[in-house]
Amino acid sequence: MITLHRFGHAEHELHVNPDLIVTIEANPDTVITLANGSKLLVAEDPAQVAAAVRDYRVVILAGALRERHEPDPDSEPAPTPLRLAQEPGN
Repeated sequence: MITLHRFGHAEHELHVNPDLIVTIEANPDTVITLANGSKLLVAEDPAQVAAAVRDYRVVILAGALRERHEPDPDSEPAPTPLRLAQEPGN
């Protein structure tokens, strides 16, 4: 989730799933349209919202890469892939 602030309510945080953001417009206030059609009016400008989404995705991808290269020692090992026997002549 990214943390934003509703327009006119800067003291109240609003947590938004960035994967649901479809568009970010400035007309002149920043309006975020979500995948379900809902619109949010936020205090941040579009560049700030885009930067928050980018930073969120960097953290997610970095965590995935870290897990790929440094697996959790407490987790079970990945199963060995099943190999199908080849038929003669193939």
